[in-house]
Amino acid sequence: MNDKDESPPRKKLPHDEKGSRRRSGLRRHPVLAAAALVAVVLCAWLLVAVFSKPKPKAAVPAGIPVSTGGAKTGDINIFLDALGTVTPVYTVTLTSRVSGELTAVLYKEGQMVKKNDLLAVIDPRPYQALLVQAQGQLARDQALLKNARLDLVRYQNAFEQHAVPEQQVATQEALVEQDAGIVQLDQGNMAAAQINVDYTRITSPIDGRVGLRSVDPGNIVAADGTTGLATITQLQPITVIFNISEDDLPQVTEQTSAGRTLAVTALDRAQQHKLAEGTLITLDNQINTATGTVRARASFPNKNNELFPNQFVNARLLVKTLKNVTLIPSASIQRNNDAAFVYVVQPDSTVQSRDVKILAAEGETTAVTGVKAGEQLVTDGFDKLQTGSKIAVRQPAAPAAPAASAPAPSPTPSPARE
Repeated sequence: MNDKDESPPRKKLPHDEKGSRRRSGLRRHPVLAAAALVAVVLCAWLLVAVFSKPKPKAAVPAGIPVSTGGAKTGDINIFLDALGTVTPVYTVTLTSRVSGELTAVLYKEGQMVKKNDLLAVIDPRPYQALLVQAQGQLARDQALLKNARLDLVRYQNAFEQHAVPEQQVATQEALVEQDAGIVQLDQGNMAAAQINVDYTRITSPIDGRVGLRSVDPGNIVAADGTTGLATITQLQPITVIFNISEDDLPQVTEQTSAGRTLAVTALDRAQQHKLAEGTLITLDNQINTATGTVRARASFPNKNNELFPNQFVNARLLVKTLKNVTLIPSASIQRNNDAAFVYVVQPDSTVQSRDVKILAAEGETTAVTGVKAGEQLVTDGFDKLQTGSKIAVRQPAAPAAPAASAPAPSPTPSPARE
């Protein structure tokens, strides 16, 4: 045989052996190959989906949150407010007109008294004695006058018979006239003595309230002394004096000249509580040049003594009432250096600035021109607001539901008696 044919067979390398094994394994397991292919495809799809995801659109900015209120047609009152002082119509200081001992005080401090009520008594005995003397003097002089008149009649009869001279008749006539004058003087003295006796009884000259007592019983009081016994102040009716600016004076005088009665309300210091209602009586006759105001006086019935003398109150004068005007919430009005303006809500949820003219204001409502009834106005949230701004109207909070009352416990049944 040939030597070439007898050469030993070639050995396989390890690498070729492993590759052949792998190929034979893949041919033997086609499921694993399919699973690997699916995994590769899925990973590729996820990568494409992640990197090709569209960017989110920018959020549309929300409108400026605001609160709104509506304009309407109605009536509004025009008031003038001023600080006033409660002033009594009458104030009287009780003073004795005669000297003497104060023997009785018949009133209580703070008591309401009527006119001619007896309040105090001065010792009347000295004045009663003088009255008796005056009465006696008058009686004596009346008797002398009577006798002189009788003598005059006798002398006149005798003169007719030529028994006495004419001069004696004339002298008697003069004596009668003299005695008549003395009687008249005595009558005046007696009347003066009677008045002094009456002055020992001190009565109230007005209806009112008595203040604190200044003199106690037992003290000697002087006639027309500087220290009074007490003070009486009329409370019903009572007045309030307040000032009106000279700029507001024409509209007040226009109403008073037309014969209209203007109402005045007295409020407390905080202007929260109404104390009394009255009417304007009159205005002063001149303007105070230092303050540019004129004083006004209003009368109040004060039936329940709501007002107290020298009390400070806020007087509110109703000048007139505007009829069928446009009313808007006062909170909707904004001001700049030039004028007042409001933000009117448009149909596309934007706002428009609009100038208004203020006619009158009462509480939270203001009468204006420049706005129509039915339009919606911004009342809150003005910080970033301007013409054309987009707004979002805040809905008013729903009122809290009242807490349900707990059911009443059922009565415990009493045990039945056997």
